[in-house]
Amino acid sequence: MKKYIFIFFVLFYADTAFSHSHYPITRDSLEAIKNGKILYNQYCVSCHQANLAGATNWQGLDEDGHRKAPPLNGTGHTWHHTDELLHRMIKYGFAKLIKNYEGKMMGFGDKISDEGIDDILSYIKSYWKDDIYEYHLEMSKQ
Repeated sequence: MKKYIFIFFVLFYADTAFSHSHYPITRDSLEAIKNGKILYNQYCVSCHQANLAGATNWQGLDEDGHRKAPPLNGTGHTWHHTDELLHRMIKYGFAKLIKNYEGKMMGFGDKISDEGIDDILSYIKSYWKDDIYEYHLEMSKQ
């Protein structure tokens, strides 16, 4: 019995330890960027636009009183958040991260794998200026 408990804990902690080892997410893989672009166009473009510029007047509210989609191309605040938080935003949406959230970013964890989410982030980062990208890499390592 002790043997099985030990194996369970080893597997559990190994899974936990490796689950965050993919941060920071880079833009080094052309394959990841290519896949990320496909997924971005499928799930994100309707709100964040094809050029990642976000909604017009993105700092305001839409007709429903919700915040508009921000730019993801490095001109907004996306790069102020760590990879882990960005990954969670895409996976869970704000509904699971912010109590009583009533906005439109509901999450795609049931449609996009963790690897796919990371690929989307690689694609997004491919738009960022080098200084922003380098700053974000260092921030996401911590």
